[in-house]
Amino acid sequence: MTFEDLPTVPRSEELIDTAFSRAARAGRAKSGIEAQQSMLVTASNIISDNLQNVSTTWPDFDALDPFYHELADAVADGGVDTLKQHLSEVMWASEKTAEIRSEYQSRLRGDTETAQLLRKQAFARLADVTREVSGDLEALNEARDQLKQLPDIRPDEPAIVIAGYPNVGKSTFVNHVTNARNEIASYPFTTKRVQVGHIDRNHIRYQLIDTPGLLDRPAADRNDIESQAVSALTHLADCILVFIDASASCGYPVDVQLTLRDELKSRFDGVPVVTVCAKADQSRELDADLYLSVPEEEGVDELLEAAIDRIDHTIELPYEPTE
Repeated sequence: MTFEDLPTVPRSEELIDTAFSRAARAGRAKSGIEAQQSMLVTASNIISDNLQNVSTTWPDFDALDPFYHELADAVADGGVDTLKQHLSEVMWASEKTAEIRSEYQSRLRGDTETAQLLRKQAFARLADVTREVSGDLEALNEARDQLKQLPDIRPDEPAIVIAGYPNVGKSTFVNHVTNARNEIASYPFTTKRVQVGHIDRNHIRYQLIDTPGLLDRPAADRNDIESQAVSALTHLADCILVFIDASASCGYPVDVQLTLRDELKSRFDGVPVVTVCAKADQSRELDADLYLSVPEEEGVDELLEAAIDRIDHTIELPYEPTE
């Protein structure tokens, strides 16, 4: 998961307080000009290193998988370009504080009183630079808190996306065939929750992804952020199972459900879309690819095998097999 290890971003005042308090302790261990030099180096290093760490621990968005790039663009306030600008500003501040250290290190000469005045002047400049990126640090920390909530979906593993209107049996199916109940996570562009389960076939792990709030209603009913999240899924889905409740007991007419299926076929061009009659024990009045009844154990294995066959995923070997 790209964002789960992002560290907490320090606030500017916290960073200043930490740097100056540690500098004071370092100064007490020495005397005269040496004490002032030790305080300068300690404070500037703490600020510069922490700011640099903020910038370097974030992923390179230009090299990020398109799926996560678009999710980050959807989640972060202002999108990825704004995030990159915040990171650039923080890196500038890191470099600037290092420059201040170098500048004043060469000036801390002569008598102790003058050195103390110059060190205080350097501290003031260090604090000013750190406060200058206060807004950038706060924005990055907020984005970090949001991005860490993204579900653990892995672009390098084949993904079967479950779509359809609410109450058509999507979650029941995912829970039945996987351990998804232990893998439910909120995602920040909606109040809904996404379920990610896994099945293994022939040493390949397949992800089953139920996306409530995203693929359970027409595009016209989605907000901008949700639409962008759907766009991210176009980079991920290897097969889409569209569940249709032919009995309409879910509360939505069959023709409306089929319209959503047709929209998804158009949106996910080139991705296999399987029409599933999801409550076959209640009604089979539907021209479907497969008929499914989880309570009756009808069509469960057949549906999984059909999805896997349509994906036709092969393991990439690190070497060319020899005959």
